[in-house]
Formats: sequence, C-alpha cells, structure tokens
Amino acid sequence: MERIRNFCIIAHIDHGKSTLADRLLEVTATVNKRQMQAQVLDDMDLEKERGITIKSHAIQMDYIYKGEKYILNLIDTPGHVDFSYEVSRSIAACEGALLLVDASQGIQAQTISNLYLAMENNLEIIPVLNKIDLPGAMPEEVKDQMVDLLGCDRNGILSASGKEGTGVPELLEAIVERIPAPKGNKDAALQALIFDSVYNSFRGIEVIFRCYNGSIRKGDKVKFVATGKEYFADEIGILRLTKEPRDVVEAGDVGYLISGIKTAKEVKVGDTITHFDKPCQQAIKGFTEVKPMVFAGVYPVDTSDFEDLRESIEKLQLNDASLVWEPETSAALGFGFRCGFLGMLHMEIVQERLEREFDQTVITTVPSVQFWAFDTNGEKHIVNAPSEMLDPNKLEHIEEPFIKAQIITKSDYIGPIMGLCMDKRGVLKNQTYLTTDRVEMNFEMPLSEMVFDFFDKLKSISRGYASLDYELIGYRESNMVKLDILLNGEKVDALSAIVHRDKAYEWGKKLCEKLRELLPRQQFEIAIQAAIGAKIISRETVKAMRKDVLAKCYGGDISRKRKLLEKQKKGKKRMRQVGNVEIPQEAFMAVLKLND
Repeated sequence: MERIRNFCIIAHIDHGKSTLADRLLEVTATVNKRQMQAQVLDDMDLEKERGITIKSHAIQMDYIYKGEKYILNLIDTPGHVDFSYEVSRSIAACEGALLLVDASQGIQAQTISNLYLAMENNLEIIPVLNKIDLPGAMPEEVKDQMVDLLGCDRNGILSASGKEGTGVPELLEAIVERIPAPKGNKDAALQALIFDSVYNSFRGIEVIFRCYNGSIRKGDKVKFVATGKEYFADEIGILRLTKEPRDVVEAGDVGYLISGIKTAKEVKVGDTITHFDKPCQQAIKGFTEVKPMVFAGVYPVDTSDFEDLRESIEKLQLNDASLVWEPETSAALGFGFRCGFLGMLHMEIVQERLEREFDQTVITTVPSVQFWAFDTNGEKHIVNAPSEMLDPNKLEHIEEPFIKAQIITKSDYIGPIMGLCMDKRGVLKNQTYLTTDRVEMNFEMPLSEMVFDFFDKLKSISRGYASLDYELIGYRESNMVKLDILLNGEKVDALSAIVHRDKAYEWGKKLCEKLRELLPRQQFEIAIQAAIGAKIISRETVKAMRKDVLAKCYGGDISRKRKLLEKQKKGKKRMRQVGNVEIPQEAFMAVLKLND
C-alpha cells in the first residue's frame, strides 16, 4: 500500500484535463503508440463530438520512481457544472487531486467549486498551471491568483503543457512525493465503496469500487450493505485501458467486480461491499445526495415502448447516478417518466444517450419544479406537473419552492448578474468581496425561475466565469397561475406551464407565436390559444394549405367559382372537426427557447 497513489484531475471545463491525462498515460507507457489517440479516456461518441468529458474514467498506471515501482490510480473528471456529481464521486475514491488552471484564462468558477469539494474531503491538492505553451498565457498573473485562492507556496505550483508534454515527468514525481499513500488494513474485514457502475449486455452489471480495508478474492461471496443482496465475485480485476482480471484486489486499490448482476436496482452508487461471512461493522459514508435542478417528462414516441424505456433509463442510471426518475402519465402523451436532471446540458445528454445507446426515441416535455397547492379546505396537494393542478374554483393559494443562490463572479459582471436575478424575481441578500476582483452574491429566488435558462444566461453574461450553488430554503406563497395551451379548442397538457401571473400574458403570447412557426401546416386551419382558466389571453392561427380549386376555370361566370370555393370551405370545416394536429418534438421544447 505504501506504493499506491489514488488521485483525480479537477478543473473548470476546457482547461485541459483529458489532454494532460493522455500525456500521463504516454509517459508511464500505459498506452502504446498504436492505441494512442486524442482524449483517449473519453470513450463515448458524444464526448468526442462535443469535446467535453461527461463521465469520470478510472485507469491504473505503473511508474518507476527512484528504482521502485509505484501504482498510480488516475480518475479523469468532467469540468462542466452539470456533471459535478461525477466529480464528487471521483473525489470520494481519492487521496489527492491535481487542480488544473489554464494559464491563459486563469481561475474560473468550477475551479473554485471543485476545489472546495476536494478540500471538504481532505484531499492533498497539487496546483498545476496548464497550457503554458499558449501565446496568450499569463503564467505570473495566474500564479498570483492561485496563491490567493489556495494560500499555497508559489514554488509549489507546477507548470505543464498537456499538448506539448512539458512538465509531465515533474508532475509524476510530485504525485508520488506529495500525495499520501492510502490508509487501510489489508487484514481487516472487507470494506469497499462503489463509486461507479457500467451495464454490459453480456456479463451483467460491472461494479467499479475503491477498496478501503481488507481484500477481495475471486470466488468470494460478497454482500452489498445498502441493498442487502449477496453475490459471488465471478471476476475481479483492475482497470487499465481494458479490464485486467486479478485473483485479489487489496486495500488501497481501485478495481472492478463482475458477478452476473442483471437487475439495475440492485446496484446503488455509494453503497459498501463487504464479505458475507465476515461483514464490516459499519458502511462507508457515501457522498452527498444528488440535487436535481430541472424536472421534465420523458415519454416514448410509441406508448408500447414504455417498458423498454423503463429498462433503458434504469441501465443509464447505473452509468449516470445523478439521474433521478419516477413514472408519470399525461393525457396527451400517455405513460412516461418524470426525470430530474442537474441542468439543461445534462438533460440534452441524457436524451441523446437514450437515443444512441438504447435506440429509444423520446419526447421531452417542458421542464418544471414541484409546487404545493392548497384547496379551500386547507388541504395540501403536491403538484409535480401542470396537469395535476387543482381546479381554479377549489384553489385557495399556491406555494412555490424558494432557494438561496450563491453566485461567485468577477466584479466586472455584478451589474448584468443583478439585472438577470431581479428579472427572475430574485432578492439580493448580501454581497461580499472575496478578493479585489472576485465577489460572492447571495440571492433568494424562486426555483421555477431557475430551471429554464437561468444557468445558461448566467454563464453567457459572465463569459463562463460565474459559478452557481444553491440550497432549498422552503416554500412561500406566490401568485402563480396555470397557463393552458389549446390547439383547436383542445387542451395540450404537455405544453401547459405554471407561471407567475405578472409574466403569464407575455409568456402566453410568445409561446403562441413560437408554436405558429413550429407546427406544420395542415389541410385545415389550426387555432393556437393561450388561456388562464376560461380566459383566452393570446391567439395565433396556422393557415390551412389550400388546393387551387379554381385552376380549371377559364373565365366564365363568377357563380361557378363561388360554388367551388363554398364546397371547399365546407370540406375544410368538416376536416377541422375530425383532423388531428401532430405536434413535433421541437414544439415541446419551444418553451425553452422563448427568449432566444
């Protein structure tokens, strides 16, 4: 155990984590020239296409230092805030972290929030200045920022370039010297933390764990503490570029376990693995509970695919523990699921993964939050979707969730951020300067205002700098109304929304205009209306496509033409009564793009 080092790489998005991981794998000869490619650990198509890390990836390297062989377990983590739960899980399995800062961009929001995560877990932090080869690099100024933030010794900051490979050998030496070896007892009862899992259609669920105490051998009977399930360890091993089977995985190591588990519910990330006949006294404390920011309905296009979609979401949840879901129904879309996501990008990625990895074509509804509706008898009803809202005659008042939002940003962006938060019904509680140009602002605001585009707007007005953290502070009474969308007089519950009365008119008008652009023209006229209760507040019309019935008339009497037009008019009227309006997927997502 003295020669094992477990560490992860944390940074803001696009600060060069995956590229630096490539160089570490190259220098330690874990990956040969033939296997080498850019961002070798990002093995998902989506990651390659978008150039971002979505999943954390564990890999083991061997490194010879002063004539002795060391085992380095590296976990490369995502940088986007929507995948911060992946980072918290990776940190739980490590003793040290490389904190990367881009020499041309300086310290940014996720650098700070990931640093706090690492500090809460008492990790040894090695500050690294990356991308020093860039023409726009400002190494001295950025080092000053790092000393301010970390309070570290200026000489302890390592300089490196993931692209050129500069400074990588020094980095490996620092990992061995500065990161502590894992603590643990090989002879104690087995205690291992599950921090990830992957679904394999041939072999069942592969569990990825970090062993804290004891050891696990091939063929052992093990027990998962939280679920109480028992299995035989059919195969155990370590994670190289591919899986390498071993006979034993001991304390301090990161490994995988395959035991033919077929049911996704039986594996919980954060659970503890122990021996069946000699269990450990207490389970390892897992990591923080996931806090979904955005809730949306996910429905199969064909209702007969409901069970397949359920299986797919269960399998996807194994690989993405921050996804929360429960079944729900909708009058317009049939059976589906209410899913909780960490943000809009996370929602987009989940939808894309369901389509690519599991062949599921889904419709996603408008994101929303949970409300409390009180009826005239004073009874409380929990409302998760607009379709569950009480009848206006029986409704006394509505309470919505409020949050305390903590925003850290550069002082240049205080004005625009304040404007954005006030627009979202936020109230500034206090403002503190952390350094001369970094400020922390605390707002109280409704969660419903945050779920749509607040985070994306915050990022764009602060050029990606501002970081957002929030906690729920309870429910407060608000003047909320249910806004219905009617197509030819029929309510479409999947397009309904619960909005503040002051914003309802503007919201309804914009949504009707957007739907007019998105709905395909039919043979009959489509009326799009927005209504609060029985009161129509906005209307748009999609004109009918018309066949030119007068094309065959050359000159002649007007009455002949009028007769043909009247006949067509009757046909259109009849068609409108029986015609169905097909709503494309873009229409359900129109609400998200109202302000574009």
